Amino acid sequence: MIYRFDTFELDLARFELRVDGRVRPVEPQVFALLALLVGNRERLVSRDEIIEKVWDGRIVSDAAIASRVKSARQALGDDGSRQHFIRTIHRQGFRFVAEAKMAAVPPEQGAAAPAEHATQPSIAVLPFRLAGEAGPHAAIADALPHELIADLARLRWLFVTARGSSFRLRGADADAVEIGRLLGVRYYLSGTVAVVGRRLAVTVALAATHDGGIVWAEHFAGALDDVHQVREDIRARILSALEIHIPVREAAQARLATSDNLDAWSAYHLGLQHIYRFNRVDHAAAAALFQQALARDPGFARAHAGLSFVHFQTAFMHYTDDLAGEIALSRRHALRGLELDPLDPFVNFAMGRSFWPQGDLDSSLAWLERATAISPHYAQGIYARAWTETMAGHAPQGRDHADLAMRLSPLDPLYYGMLGTRAFSHVVAGEDAEAAAWTERAARAPGAHVLIAMIAVAAHALAGDATRAAAWAADVRARNPALTRDDFFRAFPMQPALPRERLAAALGRFGF
Repeated sequence: MIYRFDTFELDLARFELRVDGRVRPVEPQVFALLALLVGNRERLVSRDEIIEKVWDGRIVSDAAIASRVKSARQALGDDGSRQHFIRTIHRQGFRFVAEAKMAAVPPEQGAAAPAEHATQPSIAVLPFRLAGEAGPHAAIADALPHELIADLARLRWLFVTARGSSFRLRGADADAVEIGRLLGVRYYLSGTVAVVGRRLAVTVALAATHDGGIVWAEHFAGALDDVHQVREDIRARILSALEIHIPVREAAQARLATSDNLDAWSAYHLGLQHIYRFNRVDHAAAAALFQQALARDPGFARAHAGLSFVHFQTAFMHYTDDLAGEIALSRRHALRGLELDPLDPFVNFAMGRSFWPQGDLDSSLAWLERATAISPHYAQGIYARAWTETMAGHAPQGRDHADLAMRLSPLDPLYYGMLGTRAFSHVVAGEDAEAAAWTERAARAPGAHVLIAMIAVAAHALAGDATRAAAWAADVRARNPALTRDDFFRAFPMQPALPRERLAAALGRFGF
């Protein structure tokens, strides 16, 4: 990486300061100080930060810092009076004030830009910009993206550029295509942090590097009185949004290729678009795409998890009478995925789901807890955990987790299931009016499958609304006339006896 300002070039790859193309020798600590100030030119750099970054935290005197600043100024032809490049902020620190631009290291220096990962989606999280004076909260502009990098790296399906590389683009005026070329990524996340009165505002945008198009953008705000909780909430919502929007974008790009040319990751992402629709046509398409992904890459853990989900869904929706065979296949692919990548949250999620059709909620919950421990903001894992807790009779925990999943991922393809879980939690608690209201929302939500409509039948019947119950019963029969009460409880293996008996009686009154 090279920073250009005035007639100077600061070459981070060669550790050289050049003026008009000629090397100007500087001491290592002076070069490190220049790199720190230029790289953070949009803000003040405190004396403490200089000690941490240039002296590795060792105790040094103010005279030592002043000496290195003086040497840096002399190397640039500056001085303490002019302060054309390095300005002193009294008792606070220093700031690089000249205009600087960033450029890639030329290929002849042997440091060409990295090649973009050809298959796996990739992202860089840039340091956020500060808008105005943030005072003691200025560190959030670095802390939030730093935490996002660590969290995104745990998703497994996404290649994340390390902080040391992406933070070199601090304050960069490079466009999206240039950022993609410099860091070798398909996407980058940028943001702005502002403090207005006693409120923190964060605006973020996800952009595609091949054309600079904005994939997703959002504005978040919260009270500074609880800044750590606000920061945690913002971070969680950003992570959940990326888990939705990047796969959708990847699937859209994959559709532009012919099926024969799909690589493993493209086939996998297209499969995800089909698997959450819970109908026979999309179910078959998802199975074919996950199989295609494994044909391209047999060691692809997530494709095995996708096939595990396919076979779980076959049993869940009763697409075959060989339920034992489908459960076995679901477990087999989940186990293979775990052998390949035991720390992938989606693989652990698939393993947890594979126990549902057997009614083994304890085993299911153990794996889903593991999935959400690996990735605490994994909305679909939190949602599946909420279902399992609710069916096991733990309505308060299930309700809390359903609410968290909806808050984290309001555009999730399984949002209708989150609403249905909320409804179920009220059924378990004997709150029939609330259950009917939530299940009405769930059954009307985009993508809701026929079993969600069966929940609506039961909830409205329990709430005493025979008209709405009959309407949803007609909807169920129009979509799948063969569904029975046994199918319902095979899909939703309720453990508490009283809620199960009440649901069975309610469904029975409408012919199921």
